Amino acid sequence: MEQTATKSDFEQQREMLVNEISASFEQVLANINKLNRSLESVITVGNEFSSVEALWSQFEGVMAKNEGEAKAGHQDQAEGAGEGEGEVQERREENF
Repeated sequence: MEQTATKSDFEQQREMLVNEISASFEQVLANINKLNRSLESVITVGNEFSSVEALWSQFEGVMAKNEGEAKAGHQDQAEGAGEGEGEVQERREENF
């Protein structure tokens, strides 16, 4: 009967461990909430840069297009110059 009136050592130890586990879970939950708020802040800051990113992407696209046109223009000029040089070389050979 004495065991039923007072808690056994096992029950006391179990209750203490359950309380520790409960406190630990509450701390984990609080830390997860902090992490969630931090991630939301990071996402908000990232979204603020979307217009800047779009502008830079547009700039990059324009520059790539201009670079491609410039390369094509240089190739056309080089081919034209190369043909002229060949004709000059042929004329020189004929003169000798």
